[in-house]
Amino acid sequence: MNSINRRSLLAAGLGVAGAGALAACDGSGSAPALVSPSGTAVAAADKKRTTSGKTHDLTLTAARATADLGAGITARTWAFSGQTPGRELRVSAGDTLAATLSNQLPNRTTTSIHWHGIALRNDMDGVPPATQSAVRAGRNFTYRFTADAPGTYFFHPHVGVQLDRGLYAPLIVEDPREPLSYDEEWVLVLDDWLDGVTGTPDDVFAELRQGMGGMDMGDTHMGSSSPSSSSGHDMGGMSHNTPSASSSGGSMGESFMLMGARSSLLGGDAGDVNYPHHLINGRVAADPEVFRSKPGKRVRLRLINAGADTAYRVALGGHKLTITHTDGFPVRHQQTDALLIGMGERYDVLVTLDDGVFPLVASAEGKNATGMAVVRTGSGSTPGTTVRPRELDGVLVAASQLRAADDVRLTSKKADRVHRIELTGGMMTYNWAINGKRFDMNDPTANPIIVEQRQRVRLDFVNTTTMWHPMHLHGHTYQLGSEGPRKDTTIVLPKTTVSVFFDADNPGQWMLHCHNAYHGEAGMMALVAYGT
Repeated sequence: MNSINRRSLLAAGLGVAGAGALAACDGSGSAPALVSPSGTAVAAADKKRTTSGKTHDLTLTAARATADLGAGITARTWAFSGQTPGRELRVSAGDTLAATLSNQLPNRTTTSIHWHGIALRNDMDGVPPATQSAVRAGRNFTYRFTADAPGTYFFHPHVGVQLDRGLYAPLIVEDPREPLSYDEEWVLVLDDWLDGVTGTPDDVFAELRQGMGGMDMGDTHMGSSSPSSSSGHDMGGMSHNTPSASSSGGSMGESFMLMGARSSLLGGDAGDVNYPHHLINGRVAADPEVFRSKPGKRVRLRLINAGADTAYRVALGGHKLTITHTDGFPVRHQQTDALLIGMGERYDVLVTLDDGVFPLVASAEGKNATGMAVVRTGSGSTPGTTVRPRELDGVLVAASQLRAADDVRLTSKKADRVHRIELTGGMMTYNWAINGKRFDMNDPTANPIIVEQRQRVRLDFVNTTTMWHPMHLHGHTYQLGSEGPRKDTTIVLPKTTVSVFFDADNPGQWMLHCHNAYHGEAGMMALVAYGT
């Protein structure tokens, strides 16, 4: 299947336009009363969670660290307890996590921890200023919540663009009644990396937020051509500008902006940021992590995209993958050669290992770069960094082509409330927003998207921009269409509409945002809030 056909398939699945009347706005002009993140409704919902009675106590120290990325490459960054990715947390469904964040970051930097994908109690969601005050430098804050849904998750800060540093780690919630049969597990965290190498995420954002209005860049990001006119991995004849690191970690006059990153699969523009490295489990492709096993072993791979600006096309050379879960929830099993994973998304796959040495490649979609790890079950040399398994160009599956497993599919029901979530903005002035309004950190409840407890809610993501956006909803999982997978993060292609449904069963104030860290920080966020 060629890339144009793959793109058409993806668009057909993701571009399902919603039907029906949109919810009317409150014409009274008065601000609606909202459920408090620590109010009685939140406490009442939390009491209904099934608990195991077991508590995991731990401390996560956010501080300066020197990350060893392999091949002699080190990076001065920030990390949890000195390593990136941070140490994997593994609990069983129903367990309580009591995680104390100790903020030892420099320069009076505030931070938080967001437990990405976990439908937890609202005041533990880790989102300043909506659900808590940011944790000040030198202070501690304890997150205490029940993780009652098994699945593959991760955690990261929700302050500024700290996500693009080393402050992230996997969180695996095991199913005490695990229905899958497999011999081993391998958790794989994908990331695009520049911190402490060519600059810092704050340097990147400072440049991006200036926009492209004064720069002669043709229509690379803001052109009027249709997404279908893009040409896969064609870099448009434009060169990559690689920033030079200054003594302060910033750039010396050269751009962090990646020009000509194009992908027909993503509808055109693939990303904004020029990353020198793409990592799997914190390692560069020249010095990869190696998973050692034996031929015939059945392995569960848990894939997490912790990147800030990059979608990855993932394949294991010489093997088929069977997709079993996305964003923690089971799907009807589907075999594929490769899968597409956007920022914030997670996939679980099963694979039966052959005999030999095989590259697991995460190709940075549209960016002409890769991350790599290695599976070794026998003798043979380690694949080179430029290896491109043929599976990457074979059958490719994205979330829109999956179907929810029967036991997690939402019951058929007419939506009680429908909200149009228009994704707006562009690179020219870097004015990313939702419904034309940038999220105001000083007034987070200024323009809430109101829902009521026990409602079936439909969100119509209407992407009016020329770039794709992975849209993430906190505190809930939604379903793509009437039979699609249950997810908390989904790719919305340019000039398409994606309709998702969820049951309002977790009261509070929840962020809805693009999981491109720079788009979200620029303003593509909104508050989904329960009315009282």
